Amino acid sequence: MILVTGGAGFIGANFVLDWLEQGGETVINLDALTYAGNRRNLASLAGDERHIFVHGDIGDFALVSDLLARYRPRAIVNFAAESHVDRSIHGPEDFIQTNIVGTFRMLEAVRAYWHNLQDDAKQNFRFLHVSTDEVYGSLGKDAPAFTETHRYEPNSPYSASKAASDHLVRAYHHTYGVPVLTTNCSNNYGPYHFPEKLIPLMIVNALAGKSLPVYGDGQQVRDWLYVKDHCSAIRRVLEAGKPGEIYNVGGWNEKPNIDIVHTVCALLDELCARSDNKSYREQITYVTDRPGHDRRYAIDAGKIERELGWKPAETFDSGIRKTVQWYLQNREWVADVQSGSYREWVEKNYTGRAL
Repeated sequence: MILVTGGAGFIGANFVLDWLEQGGETVINLDALTYAGNRRNLASLAGDERHIFVHGDIGDFALVSDLLARYRPRAIVNFAAESHVDRSIHGPEDFIQTNIVGTFRMLEAVRAYWHNLQDDAKQNFRFLHVSTDEVYGSLGKDAPAFTETHRYEPNSPYSASKAASDHLVRAYHHTYGVPVLTTNCSNNYGPYHFPEKLIPLMIVNALAGKSLPVYGDGQQVRDWLYVKDHCSAIRRVLEAGKPGEIYNVGGWNEKPNIDIVHTVCALLDELCARSDNKSYREQITYVTDRPGHDRRYAIDAGKIERELGWKPAETFDSGIRKTVQWYLQNREWVADVQSGSYREWVEKNYTGRAL
């Protein structure tokens, strides 16, 4: 079996669902169920004995040690993290505690567990740490895309905390020999994405008749990766990645944020037209940019394709259509996650920012 941390969040839940759909072995799913963790993401697994959910924190050394001793997983996939840049600006301490201290405590438990494994179990064990392209900082308009050897230059409390966790994972491999793998992914999108991130926020606000807030001039460029492609990349790295190596995972889809918003609006115009037959684009508003907003990210995913034979299956056009259709078909899920705390967060982050 494998242990997945953060497996009730957006990417983690998609990975757990995909893993079991592909016929993978039992998953021990450890999640603290913070604002972005949602048991409803895993509702389809109710009664599936291959999924064992544990409510807990990666920073709980005793709990993680107990889970490792009890279930003896052959691998760990670590998704658990605070991951929203805007939240890290308003409250960085949670990011330090989860992404740095939590990762450290989990690595300590993993080190002790791995040290006591024997023979093939020790040789075959893997700890896969899921990270982000944001650790590399911001690229100029014509600069080459991030490779695995790009210098770390994090610009937000979120990316700084993830950079620190990446360094800890690397150190535990080089100092103690723990067989680690690290993946740095570009912007994910797809089902179960918490609706404070760009794409789901645009869909949810558009359908609710609210404004579609775009930071600054909307020309911030990101590489977009469909979440199920990310899941397949992680499976491949776990299967064939070389311990100690880093693999960048991207979708080869660089697009400015405003183009993403226009695409979402066009799909909603087609699939769920406004009652007045006007375009959802009329709801776009520009708001004051967030502090330290990185201008461009771009992932060079050539290494994972050359060495492991992985490349994304979805184009952006196919992936974004599937994503919009999912949100249209799952409005009850959206309503459920839009709790009072979510509404308070949106009001805190966007109120008073109109240009």
